[in-house]
Amino acid sequence: MEWRGEGILLAARRHGESAAIVEVFTEGQGRHAGVVPGGASRRMAPVLQPGAQLALHWRARLDAHIGTLAVEPLRARAAAVMADPPALAALAAACALLAFALPERAPHPGLYRATVALLDAVAGLPDWPRAYLAWELRLLEETGFGLDLASCAVTGERADLAFVSPKSGRAVSRAGAGAWAGRLLALPPCLAGVPPADRAELLDGLATTGHFLDRHLARSLGDRPLPAARARLLAALAAGPGRPG
Repeated sequence: MEWRGEGILLAARRHGESAAIVEVFTEGQGRHAGVVPGGASRRMAPVLQPGAQLALHWRARLDAHIGTLAVEPLRARAAAVMADPPALAALAAACALLAFALPERAPHPGLYRATVALLDAVAGLPDWPRAYLAWELRLLEETGFGLDLASCAVTGERADLAFVSPKSGRAVSRAGAGAWAGRLLALPPCLAGVPPADRAELLDGLATTGHFLDRHLARSLGDRPLPAARARLLAALAAGPGRPG
């Protein structure tokens, strides 16, 4: 059994004396693991960094085996953001969430393409925080927990949407919220695709997506805690300048 393609490195850990077990995310194979012979060497350390784009060749005697992966670097994104702690944290958070949320060997081609676009933006564009927020919304949608922000769940109106139901993920207008407003999540304009006005608004949006990642997605996976890399990203963003870039 074998396949060739390219993908994003999500994680790598030492295996034995010199090899590494890696997880990659590919368009056709989804989240996939393999053993990289020599992957623990000093020469391979710069290659096997989260977010790296790799050319891949997987081989195994049986499809159920973990198999071996030959890898060649295509784009080393971490090196481009090493001096930018929030951007480096975003690479780590996106990769950790994919490794956490996706089932093995289940293709998600749309999410894969969105992830490539996000990681390229993080490595090269100043407005990547907005792209990262949109990517978390896409991850929720792909895993079955997408938000419905088109109209109010109570009144059906599309105007003055200000909240999100923490249970259903549907938008709620100010009029529809009434006395329940204090129990609802914020719906900042940036969740609807409007560029965030400042860092606080971006963090409000990430607090809302974080609720569904934690209370819905994580619970569906056995109530495991979200990867710590996401909390580190939030801390890095909170410590940054007022505007989100």
